[in-house]
Amino acid sequence: RRISLGLKQTEPNPWQALAEQHPVGTHVKGKVKSITDFGVFVEIEPGIDGLVHISDLSWTKKIRHPSEIAKKGDEIEAVVLGIDVENERVSLGVKQLSQDPWDTISERYPLNTRINGKVSSVADFGVFVEIEEGIEGLIHISQLSNERVDKPSSLYKVDDPVEALVVQLEPKERRIGLSVKALKQHEEREEMQAYVKKEHEAARFSMGDILNEELRLDRDDGGRRAGKGRTN
Repeated sequence: RRISLGLKQTEPNPWQALAEQHPVGTHVKGKVKSITDFGVFVEIEPGIDGLVHISDLSWTKKIRHPSEIAKKGDEIEAVVLGIDVENERVSLGVKQLSQDPWDTISERYPLNTRINGKVSSVADFGVFVEIEEGIEGLIHISQLSNERVDKPSSLYKVDDPVEALVVQLEPKERRIGLSVKALKQHEEREEMQAYVKKEHEAARFSMGDILNEELRLDRDDGGRRAGKGRTN
């Protein structure tokens, strides 16, 4: 002999209204209500919080904890990634506000591009180089030098400047292969080509000088013979 009553049922379901007002892809702004190890909760409507998972905070930054990006009370903008009305959950994303830089990596750093960067970390198998904020390339130990290298740490340390050549691109896997050895070989070829071109130009000018000198001598000799003829 019990009757269950509900007050919230007398009003429209705000979660249903949220799905209509802010469909997937909509940009929303709200204040950070709380921060956890796995993400940031943002109030997008009174009493309705959305979660920005730690993996959706940045395309490139390696975030160990969401507090590195936001703090309680901050107002942030995000994109609605999904709404689960039944379970009252909203998924938000901050990185989706901008294009993934890896989408255009092949245009900015095509194969054989010379890059300048700084060593971000050194491993037993190679050296990681940051070529722009959040974008790293790997110089495998076999590509560090023309000589055999046993320990990359013997050549480089963190923050050392590095110049290398892009030799491999895998945008989907977010990988860039770099090579110092290939760069040196490329420079050697350029130097050899410049030397050969210089020698070729020098030889061409030398032959031209010889021919011009012979023509001048012929003209001078002809002039002298003509002068003797008039004297006689």
